[in-house]
Amino acid sequence: MTEPPVAALPIDIAVSFVRFMLVGAVNTAVGLAVILGLQLGLGVKAQLANASGYAVGLVVSFTLNRRLVFSPGGTVRRTAGRYGLVALAGFTLNQLVLAGADRLFGRQPLAAGAAQCLAVASYTAVLFVLCHGWVFREPSADPA
Repeated sequence: MTEPPVAALPIDIAVSFVRFMLVGAVNTAVGLAVILGLQLGLGVKAQLANASGYAVGLVVSFTLNRRLVFSPGGTVRRTAGRYGLVALAGFTLNQLVLAGADRLFGRQPLAAGAAQCLAVASYTAVLFVLCHGWVFREPSADPA
């Protein structure tokens, strides 16, 4: 199989990133619907509803990213495990950025909004880069 031309690579990545962001929007809508449905519709406690929404969102995100954004890159078991690790790493970075930005910017509403934006951007960037370069990479392209 031949490598794509160098000029095509940035376009391919840009298209993948747009798809990734659209998957994120769908994932957010589904997760929020689960949270609100459980909490407001069924009276489930907020924390359990939130955790359930995030769990459903993680599955939706993985499934849509695997099918619509990145090549499958191996078995579901292999990529799901990697995806879980990457999501955890991204969330950890998100929390570290949020804590650091909170200390740096303060807690005024505009500063808090900026801190949240930086934290979300860090999560999104890490998830995209690691999904593209590791989670969904074809097994033959793995160095190990």
